[in-house]
Amino acid sequence: MPLPSSTPVLQSFLMDSSFQIEPRKKKLKLSDDDDRIHGDAFGLENLPRDVLLDILTRLPISSLIQFRLVSRSWKLLSLDPELSRLHHAAVANDDPTLLFHCDYPIRNQLSFVELSSGGSDDDDEDDDDKIVRKISTPFSSSMPEFSVVGSCNGLLCLSDSLYGEPVYVFNPFSRDYLELPKSKQFQEQEVMFGFGFHPVTNEYKVVKIVYYRNKQGKRRVIRNNRNYPKSEVQILTISKQSNKNSWRSLGKVPYQLDRQATEVPVVNGRIHWLSRPGRIAGVVGRAIISFDLKDEQFKVVAKPPNVTVVRSNYHLADIRGCLAAVISCGYGKLEIWVMKKYDSKESWIKEFVIHGVYPARVPNYEYRHQIGRRALSGRMVRVLCVLKNGEILLEYRGGNLVKYDPKWKEFKDVVFPQMPKLFQTVVHLGTLNWVHSSI
Repeated sequence: MPLPSSTPVLQSFLMDSSFQIEPRKKKLKLSDDDDRIHGDAFGLENLPRDVLLDILTRLPISSLIQFRLVSRSWKLLSLDPELSRLHHAAVANDDPTLLFHCDYPIRNQLSFVELSSGGSDDDDEDDDDKIVRKISTPFSSSMPEFSVVGSCNGLLCLSDSLYGEPVYVFNPFSRDYLELPKSKQFQEQEVMFGFGFHPVTNEYKVVKIVYYRNKQGKRRVIRNNRNYPKSEVQILTISKQSNKNSWRSLGKVPYQLDRQATEVPVVNGRIHWLSRPGRIAGVVGRAIISFDLKDEQFKVVAKPPNVTVVRSNYHLADIRGCLAAVISCGYGKLEIWVMKKYDSKESWIKEFVIHGVYPARVPNYEYRHQIGRRALSGRMVRVLCVLKNGEILLEYRGGNLVKYDPKWKEFKDVVFPQMPKLFQTVVHLGTLNWVHSSI
């Protein structure tokens, strides 16, 4: 359906404005005259509801947030639940928003850049025209250092870097957030998290996996499976009634999972981890372990055929809604296997092969910061996503983004104005969703 003639003017007005997500305490005050003048400026009140929703769903999330601030009537339009649902469906088929989590030069900051231009069909827009903008977290005073557990449907789950607690679920654009209750702690422990949504139950859940040992246990210098012989799975279902949010114990973890993995994709209502090297289900190497958010059971997922995976040459990704395994074959070669039909071993296909993936792209910045150390101690490169134009977005350790064109087999550095130096990238959907929104 063609858009009304007012749409390009509206989008230009919103997107050309300077933008930074500020704390909520800075409230916009409008007089009745302002509301009437700005609200009628584009004749939006005279448009049918379905036409108006069609216009707004084509806006990028930053423009949609600015739209709310123009007038009271526009704010009411932006709160329409149908807008949240339709906008989510639109951005899910577009290029994502990238969130940068960094502690250089300021500790644990979030910033973002939108790869999509909203209603624009220009997929080849120059990256220099896209500006990185900061996000102020409303709970920074109570949690100055945090880690990003995961991103799901436009929501972030953040954990306290010091205490290993999942503390908040946060929409960085609408600025809605939920403080989670405290979970059971052990004196000496290693903790890993997962955060996801199941489309059947329509529920978000946070999973906390704890490997621990008793206080009287003798500490070993080398960390291995005997270091933390005990384990426990704790799960929190985010209820519509916040006073009913409480942690439940599911007992022991049946597998030794890789505690260092940063990629925990959620596909088909299941969270996925890699196991530590060993023998699982009669197969030597590292297994793909899923956790179903509906029945709350762990399961081994079939790996790509004829692929031996050991040590750190392997990570998981979400490629266009499918589970993917990225395998480093040595000599700068990456294979990207994609499971086209979930939980079907026969559906694994080798969709991409990248050669020469390890040029000297690691930035020479200060390495003393926490996130920089973690990024530099991991694998050399990880696959973030596949863009609409078919290019593959890669992140090199320490904070360098690169696009790879499979057609022309070319690499291109990705640099945005005001980009942080050391960071980890989170692929994110910029939406108005909240934990109880219908999707």
